[in-house]
Amino acid sequence: MKVPDESLRKILILGACLTIALCLLVSRMWYVQIYKGADYKARIKGHSQLTIRLPAVRGEICDRRGVPLVENRASMEVEFYLPDIVRAWREKYDSVPVRHYRGLDHGMPVNKEEPDIVKIVNDSIVPRLEKLGLAGDYNSRKLQAHFRDNSEVPYVYRQDLDFETMARFSENNLDLPGVTVTLKPVRHYVYGALAAHLFGYVGVPTKVDKEEAEQFSFYQPDIEGKAQVEKAYDDELRGTAGTRFLQRNAHGVIDGETSRIEPKQGARVCMTIDARIQYIVEKALRVVGRGAAVVLDPNNGEILAMASVPSFDPNQFVPSISKSDWDKLAKDQTDPLMNRAVNAYAPGSTFKLCTALAGIRAGISDKQFDCTGGVQYGDKYMKCWVLTAKPPLPPHGRQDLSTALKNSCDPFFYQYGNAAGIDQIDAVGSMLGLGQKSDLPLNNVAAGVMPGTTWLAQNYPRERWSPGYTANTAIGQGFVLATPLQMSVVAATVANGGTVYEPHLIKKVVAQDGTVLKDEPMKVHSDILRDGGITADQFEKVRMGMWKVVNDSDGTARKARVKDLVVAGKTGTAQFWRNGIKDYHTWFVCFAPYDKPRYVVCVFVQGGKSGGSVPAPIASKILEQILAMENGQEIKLDFLPPAMGNFQQISGVDFSKEFPSMYGTETDAVDAPTEAPSPTGGGDGSAGGPSAKPDIKEDADTQGRANNKPRQQGGLQKFFNFLGGGRSAVPKQSN
Repeated sequence: MKVPDESLRKILILGACLTIALCLLVSRMWYVQIYKGADYKARIKGHSQLTIRLPAVRGEICDRRGVPLVENRASMEVEFYLPDIVRAWREKYDSVPVRHYRGLDHGMPVNKEEPDIVKIVNDSIVPRLEKLGLAGDYNSRKLQAHFRDNSEVPYVYRQDLDFETMARFSENNLDLPGVTVTLKPVRHYVYGALAAHLFGYVGVPTKVDKEEAEQFSFYQPDIEGKAQVEKAYDDELRGTAGTRFLQRNAHGVIDGETSRIEPKQGARVCMTIDARIQYIVEKALRVVGRGAAVVLDPNNGEILAMASVPSFDPNQFVPSISKSDWDKLAKDQTDPLMNRAVNAYAPGSTFKLCTALAGIRAGISDKQFDCTGGVQYGDKYMKCWVLTAKPPLPPHGRQDLSTALKNSCDPFFYQYGNAAGIDQIDAVGSMLGLGQKSDLPLNNVAAGVMPGTTWLAQNYPRERWSPGYTANTAIGQGFVLATPLQMSVVAATVANGGTVYEPHLIKKVVAQDGTVLKDEPMKVHSDILRDGGITADQFEKVRMGMWKVVNDSDGTARKARVKDLVVAGKTGTAQFWRNGIKDYHTWFVCFAPYDKPRYVVCVFVQGGKSGGSVPAPIASKILEQILAMENGQEIKLDFLPPAMGNFQQISGVDFSKEFPSMYGTETDAVDAPTEAPSPTGGGDGSAGGPSAKPDIKEDADTQGRANNKPRQQGGLQKFFNFLGGGRSAVPKQSN
């Protein structure tokens, strides 16, 4: 009887254990599927959700009146998420094709392997696009390099799609893993080449923030400023990035966007330039092939316009510049990328304004000197320009300071400069900001050269300063170098009665809500009357000399006169040799109106005959149109194509003629000395060029060539094409 009882007990124990186990299993299933079901469901959704960083929208750049000059436009782009494309290939074929390459491991060259992304894309993505006629050419080497170095950043396969191509992408469900069409804001320079040398250009960053990139499934970096204002104010112009959330289905294909956090736009940078005056200046300056012009407000140092020719269209750099276009710009010998307004050249006779002030400071402003045609210094007879004119003119004779400025007499200033002394010239030049780099938001701003005994000892220790060096410096030759911007500051100082304002280009920075984030006040560099010990009456002699240059019947800048506006100015011509060819650098600086100056204009032209025949008429045209604008004439801004450069020699400019520029084979300058300047003087450097290489779109190679086959058009499509005049549905090749 005991045996059955024992068996029953064991059966009951086993049943109880099974019941408990079943209860535990059911409880666990309830806990997982019901109690924690929502959490696990959220986790599964999280694994299928992709986060994409949306680049911030850059702020606008506008002129002093708030006119937008640099905005943003939409660019339709096709992007490849390369890790997704590789993953989809591996899931389909269990393995991926690989390629071997030579790389570095801890600084040592080793053999490495990586997925052959070019083969994967060409075999899995491109054929589908080709069937729809949507494939584009690309550079396979750049694709492979992008996958190796920046896999977290989407590869841009096609950019700036036209509407028709975009519509075809949208109407076809590509069902391709890792391929998406996105809308991006890109830079738009509203008026083309207008002020291109001030704005600069933008491009992809040189480095990716790895820590930030790890927070996203895919990382789209902000574009950054590469040159000029775009670079200098990059932090202010950049906005706040957003996030795009995409859903991936069970097959690994992105179904679409579930939500997004919109990016925010950066601050607006307001410049001191007036777009209307900038337009006037650039149109007037285009009558020459190489030159620059600056318009300043002499009462605060604000730059109202700054132009340089030849020029370029910064829209070429958006979203990236083609290799052929970049090579054309970079190899152009006229150097359209260089901002000549901040590059340094021998200032010629415009520098006599500095020498004149130095003599006043030295107490010799009332002295007169004779011009007999030249002055002997050592074994060098330094001539006046009258002897080199064709036909030669008689010497100027005995002159005072104002008359010598009017005549631009070299022998007067040879003697006047030596009487004042190089130390006085150097001191006044320093007060005027010569030989010093301007604090502008522009790259490669030249400091120029203000020579003296200390400078010579530092740069040419074996040389000793001599009266010949002083004489050459006094007329703006020899070692002297100055930028058109610096010479406009010199003219502005004479115009306003002695205050040297630091030139500035930015007025303020404003947030999108209207809050002023940064206000750029005017800054005084020095006061010539106070710091130089000069009286207002003495200073007026220099102003009167500039008045005579334009308004006397025998002044050197009679062509600078403007009806109903009293202009005062100074011409200058510096001799320069370019590849063995005589290539004068001609100048004209002026201010107007004479009694209460509002504008200072500096025009610099390479290859001109003289300051009075080429730059002066250009300055006159600029002032004439500014005056008309003030009197109510509308200046309608329009898109400006790039100004083309040339090396033609210009004998004169006359805006009353159909073709304003008059070209000639010789440039017998009116006020240029016959001696060539020292090798360091009158240089034609490239200080104003770009500071960073732009994003260059590499040409397609053999492996990246597309073979588009237009799809067969359906009846409805053919009908709409018939109504549209037979326009083909085959997309334009826009990469």
